[in-house]
Amino acid sequence: MKGVAVAVLVWIVCGSLLISVTGSLFLDVDSGPTSESTVKYSYDRIDEVKKQCAVVLSSATELKPDDNRLYSIKEKLSFVDGDWRQDLGNSPILPFDDRETAKNLPNLRTTLKLVSFSVTDVDSSHRSKKLVIVDGLLSMGITHYGSFAKRLYGSDPHFQMWPSHTELSILFRGIYTETKKNERVMCLLGTAMLPSRESDSGDPWEWVKVSHTNYNQPPLLEDDQILLLLHYPMTFTLTNRVIKGEMRSLNPKSNLKYFDEVHILSQLGNAAHYQFGSEIFLSKACDPYPYQDSLMNVGIEIYKGPGFCDILQEATQLGGFTVVPNWRCNSTDEFCSKLGPFVSDKEIKATDGSFQGVKLYMQNVKCEQKHAHTNSSSAKVAAVLRVVSPLESQYSAEWRSGLSNMTLAAEGMWKSSSGQLCMVGCLGIVDAEGSTCDSRICLYIPISFSIKQRSVIVGSISSIDKSKESYFPLSFEKLVVPMELWNYFRTSHPYYSYSKLDSAGIVLEKNKPFTFGMVIKKSLLRFPKLEDTEDYISSLSFLWEDLTLHSSAILDPSFNSHPQRTVIQMEILSLGPLFGHYWYWKNLSLTGNESSFHNKAEYTEKQLLLNVSAQLTVSREAFSNFSVLFLEGLYDPHVGKMYLVGCRNVRASPNILFESMGLEAGLDCLIEVVVSYPPTTARWFVNPTARISIASQRTEDDPLHFSMIKLQTHPILYRKQREDILSRRGVEGILRIFTVSFAIACMFSQLFYFKHNAGSIPFMSLVMLGVQALGYSIPLITGAEAVFKRAGSESYETPAYNLEKNEWFQVIGYTVKLLVMVSFLLTLRLFQRVWKSRIRLLTGTPLEPHRIPSDKWVLVTTLITHVTGYTIVLIIHAAKTSQRPVRVVKFMNSTGNSPMLHGWETELEEYAGLVQDFFLLPQVIGNFIWQINCQPLRKLYFIGITVVRLLPHVYDYMRAPVPNPYLSQEYKFVNPTLDFYSGFGDISIPVTAALLAAVVYIQQKWDYEKLSQILTFGQYTLLPLGSRLYERLPLQSLEAELASGVNGNAAHDKEYDDDEE
Repeated sequence: MKGVAVAVLVWIVCGSLLISVTGSLFLDVDSGPTSESTVKYSYDRIDEVKKQCAVVLSSATELKPDDNRLYSIKEKLSFVDGDWRQDLGNSPILPFDDRETAKNLPNLRTTLKLVSFSVTDVDSSHRSKKLVIVDGLLSMGITHYGSFAKRLYGSDPHFQMWPSHTELSILFRGIYTETKKNERVMCLLGTAMLPSRESDSGDPWEWVKVSHTNYNQPPLLEDDQILLLLHYPMTFTLTNRVIKGEMRSLNPKSNLKYFDEVHILSQLGNAAHYQFGSEIFLSKACDPYPYQDSLMNVGIEIYKGPGFCDILQEATQLGGFTVVPNWRCNSTDEFCSKLGPFVSDKEIKATDGSFQGVKLYMQNVKCEQKHAHTNSSSAKVAAVLRVVSPLESQYSAEWRSGLSNMTLAAEGMWKSSSGQLCMVGCLGIVDAEGSTCDSRICLYIPISFSIKQRSVIVGSISSIDKSKESYFPLSFEKLVVPMELWNYFRTSHPYYSYSKLDSAGIVLEKNKPFTFGMVIKKSLLRFPKLEDTEDYISSLSFLWEDLTLHSSAILDPSFNSHPQRTVIQMEILSLGPLFGHYWYWKNLSLTGNESSFHNKAEYTEKQLLLNVSAQLTVSREAFSNFSVLFLEGLYDPHVGKMYLVGCRNVRASPNILFESMGLEAGLDCLIEVVVSYPPTTARWFVNPTARISIASQRTEDDPLHFSMIKLQTHPILYRKQREDILSRRGVEGILRIFTVSFAIACMFSQLFYFKHNAGSIPFMSLVMLGVQALGYSIPLITGAEAVFKRAGSESYETPAYNLEKNEWFQVIGYTVKLLVMVSFLLTLRLFQRVWKSRIRLLTGTPLEPHRIPSDKWVLVTTLITHVTGYTIVLIIHAAKTSQRPVRVVKFMNSTGNSPMLHGWETELEEYAGLVQDFFLLPQVIGNFIWQINCQPLRKLYFIGITVVRLLPHVYDYMRAPVPNPYLSQEYKFVNPTLDFYSGFGDISIPVTAALLAAVVYIQQKWDYEKLSQILTFGQYTLLPLGSRLYERLPLQSLEAELASGVNGNAAHDKEYDDDEE
C-alpha cells in the first residue's frame, strides 16, 4: 500500500506540473514551430484610461448624434499591415532571428516591420457626450514572408516566434474621441506578454541565439502599462489620408518591461469613405484632358464602355503590374535606371535598370462611375500605387498599407470619350499643400490584342513639371492571362489582330516535309480538331481547351537520361475568330460559318489551317532569356502541330537593344516555335506527350541568338479522354485477368500431366515453384495490383478523376486478386505433389537418399547466381549515378503516407521481378544436376508461364517506344522507370527467358547421355560425366514406386492414394 500511495502522489505532482505548463504555453500547430503564451485578464480599467488619456480628453469635442457611429468605429477604423518603427535606444520591444533562413536562401527576403489593428468591440452602454469606450487588438511583428492581416482574432495577448517571424499581440481597452483639430483619436491601455530582455548582456536577446528550442519556452513578462494613441483624419482625401500612432511604455526605464517608443503609420482601408475633391492638383496634371502621352497614338483600341470601374477593380485585385524598363531612354545610365518618382532601395538598384522582379501594386482602389443620358460616361478614381522590390514577399505586399517614398497616393478622372484614366500622384506622406503631388499617371484598358500587344492594362508615370524632369517616364503593364479574360471583358468585345501568319507559313513549309510516314500518320492517327457535332464557336472553344498546356516538362530527353524538370504553361489566347474561352454569347454572329466550314468540299487543306495565338511560359532560370514567349501562327489539325512565330521581351537589356537589329517595339520576334501534340487515338501505343521546339533565327554572333531548345511535356490529357483513360485502364485490367487466368490454365495442365507421368514428378524443381509462389504472394500481402509491386499512383490520372474508386476498376482489382490467390494455391499444390512424391521415394529407398532428387544444390547455385547478378546490377547502377545525388524514390500510398526508397532498395525491388522472369533457371540447374531422362514439365506449362512473365515487357515495348521518366506511375501492368523495363531490358529479358525455355525443352527432349554426346567435341565435353555419388533410379522402378508404394505398407499406400485423389 505504501508503494501505491507513493505512486499516486508522484502521479498527482506530475499531472499538476503538466497542467501548469500547458496552461502557460500554447503551441500554434498551424503556423509551424511557434511559441505562444496566453493569460486571461480583466479589463475594467476605465478610470485608469481616463487618467492616462487626460490630454486627449481635454481637447475632445462633443460627439454629434450619429446612429451609425458604433458601426463606423468598428469597421472603418481598423487597418492592416501598416508600418512601424522604434526609436533608437537600448530597449527594443521584439527579437528577430533569421539565421536559419539566411543559411537556406542565397538572397534573403526584405525584412518587414508590420502592424495591424482591429476594433474588436464598441461599448454602447457606457458612452458619453465626448467619448465611446472601445476594445481593440493590435498585432505587430517582424517578418520576411508573413502578414498580420488575418491574425486579428483571439481574446488573449500572446507572443509567437519562429525563424524569420516574430509576432506580438496586445489587447487594449480605451476611449474614442473627436478633437478640435478635426481628427479622430483613440487612446487605449494595453496588456501584453512581452519577451524579456537580458539585463546584464550587451545583446538584449542573447537567449534567442542560444538555441531554437527557446522558441517554445521564451522568457515572458506580463505588462499592463502600455499606452497606444491612434490619430485618424475625420475625412479621407488625397492630402489627408494618413493614420499615425504612437505606442509607449508607462514603466520606468530601469524596468525590464520598458521599451522605446514605437511609431505607427498606415492609411485608410477599403471600408472607409473617400472624399473626392482634389481638382486643384488634378488640373495641373490632366488639363487639358486627355493628356497626350506616348500611349495615345500607338494604334491600340481602348475600352470606353460603361464597365470601366468593374474592370479596373478586377484587374487590380489579381496581382501587381509589371514595370517596363526605360528601353527608349537615350540619356545617362543613372537617369535611365531611375524608377520614376520612387526612391529605389538597394534591391531595385541592383537590377541596373531592368527592373526585373519589381512589381507595382494598385491598392485601395475607389472608383465611382456616372452615366449620362447619352452613351458617354465618366468616373472618379482614387488609389495608392505601391512599388514592391524583387526580394519582398508578394503576399505581404498585397496587404501593406504604410505610406513611404515607395508609394504614390493618386486621384483622377476617366472619361469614355478617350478611355484615358488621368490621375495626379503624390509621393509618400502628403501634406495639406500637396508639395509632393508632382507626378502624372495615365492608365488605359486595351481591347485590341496582337503579338506585340498582350496587356490588359497599360500605363505610365511622368513628371508634371517638364522643365525639371528628374526621371524618364515610367511605363507599366499587366500581361493578359487568358483564363482571366472572362473577369475583365464581360460587356465589351475584345479581339485579336493577326500579323505574323505569312511568317508562320514559312515555318510550316520548313517543318512539314512530304514523306511516306507523314501520309501514314495522317491516315491512321487523329489529333485535336474541331468537333463536327458542335456548333462552330463551341467547337473552337473545346479545341481551345485541348490545345492549352499546363504540365511539367523535361529538356532534351533524347540527350539526357535524367533531364531536369521544369513547368510550362501554354495558354491559348485566340483560335480562329474566337478570342478567349467560354464566350459563346459574344460570338453568336460567327455560328453561321459552321455549315460553310464543315460542308464545303472545295476547301483545301491549307484553308483548313486555324489561326492561333498563344503565350508560352517556362518557369526555370535556365530559360530566363525566353521565360515568356508571345506566339502567333497556324495550327494543322491533320498532324496535330502548331507552326508559330515567337516574340520575347528584350527591353530589360538596353545594351543589347542597340547591338541587335530587327527588333519590334523592344521585342525579338525572330523565333520559330513548333508544338507537336500527341494523337487522340492510339494512346496505348504512342507516348501521350507534347513536344515543343524553340529556335532562334538570328546568326550565332548576334547577342540575342540562343541554341535550339526542345521540351517534352508530362503526359497530357484531352477534354474527352477520360473515357479513353477508363478504356485503357480497363484494357490493362483485362490483360491482367487474361494473363493470370492463362497461368492458372497452365498449372492445371501440369497437374493433369502428373496423373499420366507420375515418374517425372520428383524432378520438378521446388526452388522454381518457390520463386513462383513468392511472386504470387507479394501482391496478396502488399495489395499491389500488377504482377509485381509498384509504387502508389501519383500520375495525372488518379488525382484528376479518382479512378481508383471507380466500381469497374474495383471489380477488376478484386478479380485479379482472386485469380492471384488461385494461382498461389495451385502453385502450393504443385509444390505439395513434388514434395510428397520425393518423400514416398525416400520411404521406398531409405538407405539410398542420394538417389532421390534434392534441391539443396539447386538452391545454393540459384542463390549464388542471383546474388552475383544483383551485385553486378548495383555496381552498374552506382557507376551510372556517381555524378548524381543519391537516388530516392518517394511516392504517396493509399494511406496518405510518403515512404522513401533509396537506390539499393529500388534495385532490389526491380531485381525481385527479374528473378520471377527467370523462374526456369532453377529447373535448368536441377536438370543438369539430376541428369534427367524424363519430361518433368509439360510444354504448355513452362512455355505458357514464360509467355505470361514476358507479356508486360512486350506490352511496354509496344506501348511506349520512347519511355518517358514521368510515365511510370500510370502503368498498371509495368513500371518503366525500373531499369528492367528500359528499352534494353524489354529486349534482353525476353530473349534470356526464351533461351531458358529453349534449354528446358532441349533437356527434356534428349536425355543427359545423348545431350552429353552432342556437346562433346573431340576430347572435350561441355557436360560433366555422371557422378558416382548420384545414381538415378531407373525410370521404370521409379514409376512403380510412385504408383504402388513399397515394403507392403498398405496403410501407407492408402494414405497417399487418398492424397492423389
